[in-house]
Amino acid sequence: MYRSLFSGDVFAEMDRLQRQLQQAFDLNSPSIRGYAGGFPAVNVGQTPTATEIYAFVPGVDPGKIDVTLDQGVLSISGERTSSVAGSDAKTTLHSNERFDGSFRRSISLPDESDANGVTAECRDGVLHISVKRHEAAQPRRIEIQ
Repeated sequence: MYRSLFSGDVFAEMDRLQRQLQQAFDLNSPSIRGYAGGFPAVNVGQTPTATEIYAFVPGVDPGKIDVTLDQGVLSISGERTSSVAGSDAKTTLHSNERFDGSFRRSISLPDESDANGVTAECRDGVLHISVKRHEAAQPRRIEIQ
């Protein structure tokens, strides 16, 4: 009997294939300015004293997330396990739009970032990473004599 290679939802399969190609070839060029697509979705911004990164990681165990900073590149990696209940040989999956598996996002940080001033906290599916700026790079008011 003929068995289809697709789940039945061609658009979901095309989306899955696009994500796999992006991960395999790193088709995007990440930087502090950001880019669209990928998992986890991130928001990146700056305050006068730090670079703030918010990564949206719903359903990911914080213990399975790895955050590293090496030569000005911040990397967020980990794995999200499948949330499909009863995923055995007898289960027929009609649609699977939620990403599961290994992930990795890298963000180039500005030169004034302080590698010793990094904090990370994960709460309610949102990973907040704060990277302090060197004191010399922070804005300051100069008094006129």
